[in-house]
Amino acid sequence: MIITLQADVTDGQVGEIRALLRDGGWGAAEVRTQSGKYLVGISGKEIDIRHVGRMPGVRDVHRVSDVYKLVSRQWKVKPTVIDLGDGVKIGDGNHTLMAGPCSIEDEQQVRSTVEFLSRLGIRVMRGGVFKPRSSPYSFRGLGLEGLKMFSAIAREREIKVITEVLDASQIESMYDYVDMYQVGARNSQNFTLLDQLGKVDKPVLLKRGISGTLEELLQSAEYIFSNGNERILLCERGIRSFEKSYRNVLDLNAVPYLKEKSHLPVIVDPSHGIGVRRFVSAMTLAGIGAGADGSLIEIHERPEEAKSDAAQTLSYDEAEELTRSIERLESALR
Repeated sequence: MIITLQADVTDGQVGEIRALLRDGGWGAAEVRTQSGKYLVGISGKEIDIRHVGRMPGVRDVHRVSDVYKLVSRQWKVKPTVIDLGDGVKIGDGNHTLMAGPCSIEDEQQVRSTVEFLSRLGIRVMRGGVFKPRSSPYSFRGLGLEGLKMFSAIAREREIKVITEVLDASQIESMYDYVDMYQVGARNSQNFTLLDQLGKVDKPVLLKRGISGTLEELLQSAEYIFSNGNERILLCERGIRSFEKSYRNVLDLNAVPYLKEKSHLPVIVDPSHGIGVRRFVSAMTLAGIGAGADGSLIEIHERPEEAKSDAAQTLSYDEAEELTRSIERLESALR
């Protein structure tokens, strides 16, 4: 059960609602977010929600049978739209393309990418400054100073910045330089990190774990929401399987399933999802066909020289052709 409280609800009224729930054997967790105040009812007996709805301080009440409550579509039918400011919105019915290098390497690379994205009208740039790598000897990013440089250049052209956060201790220092935090597949169930991201007022793009189920992804999103942050995007980035012909299996089944189960925007990451450059564009278009609200792709001026993920990174020419293909597909789908 989710009880939406009125903005001016008093502590006394909350106490009375809790008492009613407690009498029915319900536990109740109070959640305060950027957008509202809620009581999440857990594991109680059958109760007449009309009685709950008539109580002072209650704006609305819904039954939610899903184990994940706040991210469920059972209580919030209208899709959540993530507003990054300056006219950049994700989940508003249009497809949002987010692009950039796997790793931020130097100032020249950032300026080149920003100019390219600006020319194509792409308003969100991805780029890692803290890189979780399989080998400790691989390039692991430029760190906070690299993020500061990345952010300053991107904002000159009103391009929004999304980058990965690896640890809760990094959140505060990154705050002024990001428009969206990314939680990578390896941290999808780092609940300490998710708890802390719930306490900030910036969007979080949450990637599915390498071997994670969709319910686990939704439960991870619940951690963020229940700690106060409603601005979450779910990202299907490919799962590990027995198949060795490509890097991962981009599970496009996940897109319509997640959009049916949750009100949060759903993003696909075809670069990691398949890991083979010549197939990335096709899988991006397939994700749009499946209903994705956006795509996250890796691009580089000279992909063969990229310090990470070169095999799955599009060149500028390939990325520009992809944008034209997206326009044609979206026109056909209207």
